[in-house]
Amino acid sequence: MVKNITREEAWTLLTEYNKEEFHLKHAQIVEDVMRYFANKLGYDKEADFWAIVGLLHDLDFEIYPEQHCIKEQEIMRDRGLDERLIRAVASHGYALTVDIEPQHQMEKVLYAVDELTGLIGAVAIMRPSKSVMDLELKSVKKKYKNANFAAGCSREVIERGAEMLGWELDQLIEETILALRWSESQN
Repeated sequence: MVKNITREEAWTLLTEYNKEEFHLKHAQIVEDVMRYFANKLGYDKEADFWAIVGLLHDLDFEIYPEQHCIKEQEIMRDRGLDERLIRAVASHGYALTVDIEPQHQMEKVLYAVDELTGLIGAVAIMRPSKSVMDLELKSVKKKYKNANFAAGCSREVIERGAEMLGWELDQLIEETILALRWSESQN
């Protein structure tokens, strides 16, 4: 039996496999960013689904970092969750740990923004305001060019994600800043 999952059930599942505040906060940020993009791109009727995909995208990362995007598929299948959800969540590991190429707009957005939200967040916390509310594209681009800054955030993945979406890198960064501002205003 295929099961849809509520936000509350998704949070319970996430916190079963993730305890570190950093991972839980990242999941919530990506959840909000995915909701923002669903609404922005005309998928408002699927905004809850997009958000749950964002919330669960790193389900297995804390406990199974070497099997990231692989183990989460098994966990979700064991619970009878929708294959569409499983595919979407796992697709952000494309060309890294899995061969599930992002196809749907939602999968492409997740692929593009996962790493980028981390990089933008790192830029924001270095600012006096510690906020994205006053963050501009040029500040992110300056740090983006420095490969040592937020080195764990793959520029290659971000750029491949922008290309998948058919967007210029600047557009992706700008839209993600707006999504993060929206997220920050919700909390």
